[in-house]
Amino acid sequence: MGRQPFGIASAAAWLRREGWDVTPVDVAKERLEDDTLASADLIAFHLPMHTATRLAGAVIVRARRLNPSARLCAFGLYAPLNAAWLTSLGVDDVLGGEFEADLAAIARSASAGSSFDPSTHERLPRIHFLVPDRAGLPPLSTYATLQMPGGARRQVGYTEASRGCRHLCRHCPVVPIYEGQFRVVQAEVVLADIAAQVAAGAGHITFGDPDFFNGPTHAMRLVEALHAAHPSVSYDVTIKVEHLLEHRDLLPRLAATGCAFVVSAVESIDDHVLALLDKGHTRADFLEAVDLCRRAGVTLVPTFVAFHPWLTLDSYCELLDTIASLDLIDHVAPIQLAIRLLVPQGSLLLTLDEMRQHVGPFDPATLTHRWSHPDPRVDDLHREITAIVGTRLTADRRAVFDQIRALAHERAGHAGVAEQSRPARDRATVPYLNEPWYC
Repeated sequence: MGRQPFGIASAAAWLRREGWDVTPVDVAKERLEDDTLASADLIAFHLPMHTATRLAGAVIVRARRLNPSARLCAFGLYAPLNAAWLTSLGVDDVLGGEFEADLAAIARSASAGSSFDPSTHERLPRIHFLVPDRAGLPPLSTYATLQMPGGARRQVGYTEASRGCRHLCRHCPVVPIYEGQFRVVQAEVVLADIAAQVAAGAGHITFGDPDFFNGPTHAMRLVEALHAAHPSVSYDVTIKVEHLLEHRDLLPRLAATGCAFVVSAVESIDDHVLALLDKGHTRADFLEAVDLCRRAGVTLVPTFVAFHPWLTLDSYCELLDTIASLDLIDHVAPIQLAIRLLVPQGSLLLTLDEMRQHVGPFDPATLTHRWSHPDPRVDDLHREITAIVGTRLTADRRAVFDQIRALAHERAGHAGVAEQSRPARDRATVPYLNEPWYC
């Protein structure tokens, strides 16, 4: 997600405690040398996201070719979802979301020359985390920065206060792994991790929890302790719309403790689509959340699955018009207007007749079930908007939005060009990260 990875740093801490000499490499930021692969006894690949998993395929093949005797392990959210594919590439062990204890056990068995039996370990253990060991990772300056209104920038750190999620949204990759459960990272571990990153130059912290308010008491204790220890450091979190409404009394406390923005996976403004995704909120709930956050002084950053099989050209235009009417154009990263529904292995969407009629067999090249829209014009529009976003990554958000909005209304056959939003601005009006990764 454009941040220094918690998962690699956590794995490094556990392996170093076992006495291993660990070389962490973030292949999104640096080259993984052949010599490093060829000399390793254990090579573990962190797969927290769909994009990371696809990129890892070629590296896994290279590792197996260069080092046939090494123990290869894949761990993280997307590893179990793609276990068969990973095994076909030569991976020996596949671990899920709570990987640390099992990874340490694999390291011990590798040292002893014995095999690891996953059946003897819990699938979702409750572990006492170690403070992540970030030694050897690229510096924070090579990752995302927070762009502040007025032009200031802050280096960004990344931590996790919890994993998993209490909810069962059908399109979410967390659900097949955690099945409605979540695991808390002990407060002292989180705060020590934050302190180390602040010492390394972080002026802002991203909490990578799938939902920060799965455990609101734990969450608020952490941000209040963060603010007390580092009052000039800001942070961002991800919170479901329904939790923003349920815990509306906590929103002013988020603002008071330095919350720069709250990401919320709105996904759609169509109640039928929201019901299919089992999101737990409605269009009206989203509108209320926008108002609540605005009154509490919290910047809401909505994210969307803009393209899905139930979209129409008219409903896409309505989404854009709603974003404009709520004065959220600056809050929405342009890539959000091009996000297409992913259907990975194990997705609960595949339990729906409404989804199955659109999807094909699993495609190992993309690690998804491909789908086509019943209206080819929608798929054509998606390709056009993806091209716009991909070629204007650093452009003003309002200018990109206006271009997309005008194109969408034209493709929908609406008379005239969509009304222009307010003029482009020299600087951001809301804080945002300059690397908006989401999948």
